Amino acid sequence: MNLQKEESLFNQGFNLIAAIDEAGRGPLAGPVVSACVIIDKNFKIIPELEKVKDSKKLSSKKRNELFSIIKQNVKAVQIGICDHRIIDKVNILQATFISMKKSLENTKINPDIVLVDGKFSIPKVKIKQEAIISGDDLVFSIAMASIIAKVSRDFIMEELDKKYPEYFFAKHKGYGTKLHLEMIKKFGPCAIHRKSFAPFS
Repeated sequence: MNLQKEESLFNQGFNLIAAIDEAGRGPLAGPVVSACVIIDKNFKIIPELEKVKDSKKLSSKKRNELFSIIKQNVKAVQIGICDHRIIDKVNILQATFISMKKSLENTKINPDIVLVDGKFSIPKVKIKQEAIISGDDLVFSIAMASIIAKVSRDFIMEELDKKYPEYFFAKHKGYGTKLHLEMIKKFGPCAIHRKSFAPFS
């Protein structure tokens, strides 16, 4: 993975690039979490960052290692969170957009362009955007955002596991695994389950 996309944008005159990705669209419980990573022309892929790729292709240990290295080497990084209540109220796609917009606003920086993972741009964002399908697999800065989003959400789910230990959230992070579905069958939904998702809806 290289900085081909980012370098072509810098060569076009863009100085600050924001990259946004989310984690947690599919789970039956917990929030959707987006991360925004901002880089400038001085950003380089140092040896410690060479392992960066789509967070789904990395082990939990590797993601955790890269999390702090990314934070130390980019211009800005922030997350945006949308909890289960908002997901149930507005649907998962709209909640994802809200979390993405929050992550961008939380950086307190106005980038020149925003690269978004997926096929949709974020509504109600005035900055120029480019949506890139499989961006977390193709664009280095989006891959960094995917790692920040995934590690941040996993941490939230590990904390929620302490509150609702009978569901084993630390293990499956709210996804619809066999274990999770068995616990739902046994105990019913808890406060952080997304009631608009099957099997609850």
